[in-house]
Amino acid sequence: MSVRARGPRNVGPDEFDGLFTRFEHTAWRLETRRRYASDELTDTYAQFTSGEPVDWTGADAEWCAQRREQVALGKRFERVRVVDRPPTTGQLYLLDNARRNSAVGEEIRTLWRDDADRVGLPAEDFWIFDSRLVALLNFDDTDNLVDVELITEPAAVLRYVRARDAAQHYAVPYKEFAARLPAKAR
Repeated sequence: MSVRARGPRNVGPDEFDGLFTRFEHTAWRLETRRRYASDELTDTYAQFTSGEPVDWTGADAEWCAQRREQVALGKRFERVRVVDRPPTTGQLYLLDNARRNSAVGEEIRTLWRDDADRVGLPAEDFWIFDSRLVALLNFDDTDNLVDVELITEPAAVLRYVRARDAAQHYAVPYKEFAARLPAKAR
């Protein structure tokens, strides 16, 4: 992925989606929100909140196929999810969703919010592509994604890369995290 350093700029959904096939080595995300409005519109969220087992096999088939293709090319997808004590419904949904993401080759780790605050992680959601490009996800007050801001200025990118390194260090694999939750929270 060739990226020139310049000031931040906003991109639309198509250009943002294209980043997930154009990166060369790693795509890494920090998730810090308590809920995502878009999740609540899905059939899987309805299954989850009604207490039914969630069928992840058909969910976002195109997204899953694209991730598998990229992983087969030797690329890595990773993320750290920040979770409250006790976890919100949206965070528990994403913990369950980690089964699907992991099945397509993504490494997912989880970190308690108080630990994230203690190590100084930003309260922002973002993707880092190849340690050179940050896609900052901007949400409105109702937890809807409103735009994506691309950041390529090296000093700004380095701030996010440092946050990634700290998050990766302190977070634990999602299965280990889930096993530590009280049964009623899962």
